[in-house]
Amino acid sequence: MSGNIFYKSVAELEKMLDAGEISSEELTKEYISRTRSVDGKVQAQLSNYEDSALAAARASDARRAHGEKRGALDGIPVGLKDVLAVRGQKLTCASKMLENYVSPYTGTAMSKLEKAGAVFWGRLNLDEFAMGSSCENSAFKKTRNPWDLTRAPGGSSGGSAAAVAAGECACALGSDTGGSIRQPASFCGVVGVKPTYGLVSRFGLAAFASSLDQIGPFARTVEDAAILLGAIAGWDAKDSTSVKVDVPDYRASLSEGSLKGKVVGVPKEYFIEGIDQQVRAAVESGIDLCAKLGAEIRQISLPHTDLALPVYYIIATAEASSNLARYDGMRYTHRSARATDSTDLYFKSRAEGFGEEVKRRIILGSYVLSSGYYDAYYLRAQQVRTLIRADFGKAFEDVDVIVTPTSPTTAFKIGERASDPLSMYLSDIFTINVNLAGLPGLSVPCGFSSEGLPIGLQMIGRPFDEANLLSYAHAFERAAGICDRHPESSLL
Repeated sequence: MSGNIFYKSVAELEKMLDAGEISSEELTKEYISRTRSVDGKVQAQLSNYEDSALAAARASDARRAHGEKRGALDGIPVGLKDVLAVRGQKLTCASKMLENYVSPYTGTAMSKLEKAGAVFWGRLNLDEFAMGSSCENSAFKKTRNPWDLTRAPGGSSGGSAAAVAAGECACALGSDTGGSIRQPASFCGVVGVKPTYGLVSRFGLAAFASSLDQIGPFARTVEDAAILLGAIAGWDAKDSTSVKVDVPDYRASLSEGSLKGKVVGVPKEYFIEGIDQQVRAAVESGIDLCAKLGAEIRQISLPHTDLALPVYYIIATAEASSNLARYDGMRYTHRSARATDSTDLYFKSRAEGFGEEVKRRIILGSYVLSSGYYDAYYLRAQQVRTLIRADFGKAFEDVDVIVTPTSPTTAFKIGERASDPLSMYLSDIFTINVNLAGLPGLSVPCGFSSEGLPIGLQMIGRPFDEANLLSYAHAFERAAGICDRHPESSLL
């Protein structure tokens, strides 16, 4: 058995399974062993279900034996961010509020993965209720970056990015509200995709900000991301925000993709003072590579970019305060043992169950929604959001894809920004516009710093144009030739 099978892509593993070089049960055992070996250092998993994973793997092997393979993901171990509902598994949102909650149902995206034959391995850590940019806000543990265990993996989906980078699963699902897939993908040197709002059902996703959240894939390669996205995309009657659009074969579209003759837009507002010089250099080299692949590089302007951060944190916290009102200590959440009456139960349960960052956002969201400030803050933020969306619409009249840095820095040290919330919020400054506009975006590795830390390049596409976006990223990835680097030395 290859000692680094856990670093192979889904596409490679599919070929091995089809050829009978390995069974799904053997493959799943490899990932279980790998997790036991390295997760004590990485701290990516909150829980796992070995018996059900092996049962699913054996079922996959039986299907293959009878010629009933369900697709590329059949028998492949997939990790899930712990905000995604699977019946009979814990759904904690990395919060004491839901520490003992077991989901009674399976969400749509996860049901689609089950039907595709995927093997669920690992409930993955996150910032509590997906609120954060470092995976330090979890109530249970701090996930570490596999490339440097003293550094953060990014957030909120840090556990998903770290698990894929460390070889604890072949691919994973996360959620992205303001960059929570793309930023940790950049920090951990993997591919992360935030789909167009409405492409993937949100049914079964514990809500943070309902007009911003989207489920999306983490993977080793763009091809793997295309496979995973294709499995979970599509309209769902259970989600009122789901959109009826045709879902193409994203994987098949990759072979047709090329940057030759395409116009790549580079927004001047994204190369700001304060961006790490090594990040700037790597992204500029990536843009040069696009030109070498035949693309026309054109500077563009997204004039309302500087307003995105306050707009995002007004809208996101307002929606969070509303969504989290349901966690009241009365039903399925943490219930304080110190309460003396129903009102006291509400206050004490929320005080004990929520962490500091969640409380901060609830308070801010309640403030901007209050009767005296709703028009001045929340309504105004929604109006500016419309302007941000219009900026992108105008830009896409002249360009095929927009390219930017994913993050202004490489992975920062754990604890480095914990006492400065504003500094932490700035980690998402290049990703939040995509969520506000409802566009698809992805992060693909484009280089490494002098310290050996990954750097991500963000590509942004037109609404529901994931097929072209993935094809452009695939062409870039093949030319860059860096997706075969892995963080093994820090994990030994």
